[in-house]
Amino acid sequence: QVQLVESGGGLVQAGGSLRLSCAASGQTFSSLTAGWFRRAPGKDREFVASIHWLGSRTHYADSVKGRFTVSRDNAKNTLYLEMSSMQPDDTAVYYCAAARQVLLITPVDVDYWGQGTQVTVSS
Repeated sequence: QVQLVESGGGLVQAGGSLRLSCAASGQTFSSLTAGWFRRAPGKDREFVASIHWLGSRTHYADSVKGRFTVSRDNAKNTLYLEMSSMQPDDTAVYYCAAARQVLLITPVDVDYWGQGTQVTVSS
């Protein structure tokens, strides 16, 4: 089992930046692919970004490419999401996720979920 706990959410103005962290415990996090999903009000949960356990391969949703950066520190069992040039459409609950398989780009791929952290971008 893996436990994931997000932090760093909050309120930010449009154009601003925020960094989310996800602390993992339990099963060896460094051997799992990890990533972020988000759910905006009235919408389905959607993929944001993911990173292979080696940290050499990343994937991003088109809507965040060039603005968001996913990274991990396996020594600290921590996943990060650096968000910049944020827009009101980025407002959502952001979820940390981990998967045993190599590719993590849909909710179906996920084996472990965090509880989520609210991010609100004001215009």
